[in-house]
Formats: sequence, C-alpha cells, structure tokens
Amino acid sequence: MSNMLDIYCGSDALKTIQEKGFKQELFSTMLGASGGPKWFTLFGLDKYLVGEYFKDRNTALNLVGSSAGAFRFAALSQQDPVAAITRLATLYSQTNYSEKPNSKEITAKATTLLEQVLGPNGANEIINNAIFKAHFIVAKCRGLTSFEHKLPLMFGLMSSMVFNQVNRGLLAKQYQRYVYHHPKSQLTIKDNFNFNTQYQALSEKNLVSSLLASGSIPVVMEAIKNIAGSPNGIYRDGGIIDYHFDVDIKPAKGLTLYPHFSSTPKAGWFDKNLARKVNDQYYKNTVMLVPSEEFIARLPYGKIPDRKDFIDLDASTRLKYWQSVLQASDCLADEFSTRVATSNTKDIKRIDYE
Repeated sequence: MSNMLDIYCGSDALKTIQEKGFKQELFSTMLGASGGPKWFTLFGLDKYLVGEYFKDRNTALNLVGSSAGAFRFAALSQQDPVAAITRLATLYSQTNYSEKPNSKEITAKATTLLEQVLGPNGANEIINNAIFKAHFIVAKCRGLTSFEHKLPLMFGLMSSMVFNQVNRGLLAKQYQRYVYHHPKSQLTIKDNFNFNTQYQALSEKNLVSSLLASGSIPVVMEAIKNIAGSPNGIYRDGGIIDYHFDVDIKPAKGLTLYPHFSSTPKAGWFDKNLARKVNDQYYKNTVMLVPSEEFIARLPYGKIPDRKDFIDLDASTRLKYWQSVLQASDCLADEFSTRVATSNTKDIKRIDYE
C-alpha cells in the first residue's frame, strides 16, 4: 500500500491524537512556513483543511505564517478560502519574469499577485474573520541589512550569516520580529534567542504592505518601507527570523497543526544549510503533515518545487512541472481525510529533534 503522507507528532500531541483521534476542535493554531513554491505540495491539504476539515468550526483558529506561509494564510482567511487559495496557487505557479529580472520587476509582480488574490474585499474579510485569525511575520531590519543598495546589503547579510553560525541570538542585533495580527488576537510569540517581538494589529491601511513585506526576500525583492502604524524603517521577509519556526506560541490551549514540506524544520533563513535543530519542546503539542519520500519520488525530477526552478528550467517546462505538483498534492488531502474519517492513528512518527 502506498504512503503519500507522513504524520509527525510531538510527545503531548501524540497522546492526545491516540486518545481522541484527529478531531478538528483539538487544534487552536496552524503554522505556515516560508519556502516559496515548496508549498505547492501542500495545496491539496490547504483546500481540504479549510473546505472540509475546518468548514464547520465555530471557535477561533490562529493562522501564523511567514513569507509564503503568510500568503497562504491571507488566502485561507478570506470568505471563500478555497477559491482564494486556488487563485494564489494558479497565479503563483504561472508567474513569469523577463530573462534577467531585477528586484523592481519581481516586487511589482508580487504586488500584482497579491492584489489579484485579495480582490476588492479580501483585506476586509481577513480583518473581520472571527474564525481564521491571520498573523503575518515580518522582519524589521537594522544596520547594513536596512540598506537598499546591493553592496552594503550583501555585507549585512554576510554578517548575519556569520553571526548566526556563532549564535542565532546575535541576529537580534540586526532584526526585530513584527507580528501583524488579527485585531482581536491575544497571541504572543517567544523564543530562546531574545528577539525583540512587536505586535501590530492588521488594518486596511497596513495589511497589503505587511503581507508583501513578509515575502520580501532580501536582494531578490525590494524592501517595504514605513508600514502604516509601525515605526519608520525597512521591513523584509519574515522567514529571515522564522523560516520554519522555533518559537513558543501562547496561549497554547490546544494543539498546533503544521502542514509542512519537510520533517526537519529550520528555525531561520540562515539555518537552511546548518545542522542546528529546533527545540522539540516547542513542538510537543504539534501535529505535522508532511509529504512522504514516496510522494516526492513520484514527482517530476523527484523533488518538490523551489525558487531555483526559475533558473534551472525554462518557463514552459517549469509551468508544466509546477502544475503537475499542484494536481498531485490532492492525494495528501485524500490520505489525511481517510485518517480523519477512520480515526487511524497508526504509523504516526514521533517528533524528536534532540
């Protein structure tokens, strides 16, 4: 029998799921990681979760996302979340650039994409959604990382890389975490690295700019300047600090659901190529839904999509590849749906990052 979906649970989450099954009301938080087009593998799950699994939910679910995760959750927090996430997947997967795009072109394309995903009422729907409460993670930059000129910015990023190799906590000198949150959210985020975390309620004046900032990859895109209601400054991709999350989220009244493209999350953007592990104590109440190795092996090229595809593949090949991944992702939703319906808790893997 094929296995397309792996499920990982933290110690406390495993006990709860084994006792009560995959009841949707057990969850109070959902995480969405950075990672660009890697999230295409999760498209089927996203549609199922908001279209069926959480469809009749009557209590709040905190959606906490950075970069691509923030884009996803902006879609999932709209009045018709399945239509919105489908717009995002379609528009993102069909994005094309000139032969050598600069940051201005890429930023303009991202801005247009968000405008089309949100439509005329999307921002208002997100702000007023009483069930799916959106939270977008953004990094406010200091020092050389706040420069737009490429040379000082590159020096700033190189220093970040060095600082991070020595001690992730040193990045707190260069970046502040900003959480742009649903107006009625009481959620807080803490970590072991002393990042200064600021909270700003979402409004129609700051929603688009904070969302765009959350996905503004340094060098690749232009930074967002002076977000309404926040201190003047330079704001960039939330994944710089919270790439895959290594944080303590409060209040933690329920479990955290984490559809993710990898079983080994990395704390920040500069940890991508490091062996450093996240704190598994922060994951003890987490249920991760992850594409299996078998699923990935069946994809074209035997891998999940990533931003390198823009460089390594011609446009026609890339578009066909990405469309095939979006279509294939439905089988992950089918497998999780079957587990939910049958309360099948067999073969769940334990989260253990020690």
